[in-house]
Amino acid sequence: MNHFVKWTRLSLMALTLGFAACAVNAQDSGTRVGAVNVEKVFNESNMAKQSQAKLESEFAKRQNELRSAIEKIKAAAEKLDRDGAVMSEAERSRRQRELAEQDRELQRKQREYNEDLNQRNFEERAKVAEKANMALKQIAEQKKLDIIIQDPAYANPKTDVTDDVIKVLNSLK
Repeated sequence: MNHFVKWTRLSLMALTLGFAACAVNAQDSGTRVGAVNVEKVFNESNMAKQSQAKLESEFAKRQNELRSAIEKIKAAAEKLDRDGAVMSEAERSRRQRELAEQDRELQRKQREYNEDLNQRNFEERAKVAEKANMALKQIAEQKKLDIIIQDPAYANPKTDVTDDVIKVLNSLK
């Protein structure tokens, strides 16, 4: 295991040095490079914020239904714990089965909710990404950049075009 970690670190170092050498070569050859922080675009652009608000409102009803079901099952479990000692064995077993069935149904609904939310989140992020890519192309042309790197380990603030991308996205209707 320790051997694997050493090789992984060495590989990452070599890869980083390789990228750095390419970047130095690109700068030496007159290639103009820009950098963009994708997560910042997804977190700070108005388009992304509107997308997030849209998803929250779209899924709010289902989320509230799930919370209500959780509380209902929790209350039923507490009642069973409290009253279980005075119930007949048959009644206690029946309620335990009902509670287990309700819990399975809740878990199924939670999985469906998460899958649907993830799918819609992916769709909304794809829309923002499409617009962001158009904005990146526009900025590259305006600033005469040859290449824009997404999420570099380090970018000189002079090469960072993230705020420009956000401004373009915010100006779109």
